[in-house]
Amino acid sequence: MSRQIHLNLFVQSRGHHEAAWNHPAAASDSITDVRYYQKIAQRAEEGLFDSLFFADQLAMSDDAARSGRIWLEPITLISALSMVTTRIGLVATASSSYTEPFNLARQFSSIDHISGGRAAWNIVTSWLKPVARNFGQGEAASLADRYAMAEDYVQVVKDLWDSWADDAIIDDREGGIWARAERIRAIDHAGPYYSCAGPLNLPRSPQGRPVMVQAGASDAGRGFAARHAEVVFTAHLAKARAQEFYGDLKARVAAAGRDPAHVLILPGINPTIASTESEAKRLQGELNDSADPEAGRRTLSSRFGGADFSHLPLDRALRPEDFPDPASVDASRSRAEMVHDIIRREPGMTLRQLLSRLANARGHFTLAGTPEQIADVIEDWFKDGAADGFNVMPPLFPGMLDAFIDGVIPILQKRGLFRTAYTGATLREHYGLERPTGRFWEQGQAAE
Repeated sequence: MSRQIHLNLFVQSRGHHEAAWNHPAAASDSITDVRYYQKIAQRAEEGLFDSLFFADQLAMSDDAARSGRIWLEPITLISALSMVTTRIGLVATASSSYTEPFNLARQFSSIDHISGGRAAWNIVTSWLKPVARNFGQGEAASLADRYAMAEDYVQVVKDLWDSWADDAIIDDREGGIWARAERIRAIDHAGPYYSCAGPLNLPRSPQGRPVMVQAGASDAGRGFAARHAEVVFTAHLAKARAQEFYGDLKARVAAAGRDPAHVLILPGINPTIASTESEAKRLQGELNDSADPEAGRRTLSSRFGGADFSHLPLDRALRPEDFPDPASVDASRSRAEMVHDIIRREPGMTLRQLLSRLANARGHFTLAGTPEQIADVIEDWFKDGAADGFNVMPPLFPGMLDAFIDGVIPILQKRGLFRTAYTGATLREHYGLERPTGRFWEQGQAAE
């Protein structure tokens, strides 16, 4: 089979645009009602998406009271969604900074069992100061420390998932043995940050290990992804930047001794879709005009670790020196670098214009057009070394999801670029990823 596009649906609130929450065309369902997400999940499964993705934040945002920017806890949510879907993958975000590895390994293994092999963990290292305070810490760890901790953390989780051999369970009722004890082993991990005896108190899950997803774009984040990630979500405003990231990460994967074909790169895409280009642009402009610039200013501040931008006029041309040097930012360094890049490439841009640009999808690729135009861009990036697929981020739910499924996907299918039916049952099968072999087990024996 020829190479196929992979599509993940990123579900957030009533849409990814900052102004989506109270737009007349947005869903009226409560964003804490699980039935709202169940309807989206079932619709995405009808559209044959590979997976659904839920982000997370371990603190209330400054503008939540005005914008409804809150989330149900993702691991709990995907467990509920697994019961009303049968094929679509389920990706939940969980922090390696504020969760014990044993608990996380057990939770995701449970979801993989419950869903029949459709679970994935989006690995994040938390950097927000309010999050650190919620967990009794004055300050978040530095970027370098967060990734050093994550390396140790991920090794514990992988080893726990591998602590049972695939053939450990025999369920021999007559012989009185449910599992072979010699095929279950402790991991006895003693690392620089974490220690764990193991084994996990669950058998190996259907996928062997849930799929591992990551979204860091800094140098440290890219190195981490090259060693551990199987799917990488990323943000780029232009194809050339996406191509640079794609080439760099695939090279790092190869240098780490892994197969680059088994690490999928899915940039975010935020499409506003209508029957004509002018109507799509009108809707996009309507959303941008209704966004609260002060809410955008607060979000921008968080990307720079809480930097104060209250003194910047909305309608004065911005300069790079108006923002902290990205190298000094221990928060979202990749987003800080993106802002600097925009200001350098587009002299004369005002803060109001920058916030309008970021209001669509927080720095992900945004476009407005007909289904044909959206499909053309997707095909171009896919074929020209910028993406293995896309993390689709509709500005409004449910309308823009419906427009993508009913308009864009049939075009991609007609061009032979996207599936016309699910051919596998697990998320690894959808993504074309190998089922990993437990590292402790070789030819029926425990590895030394």
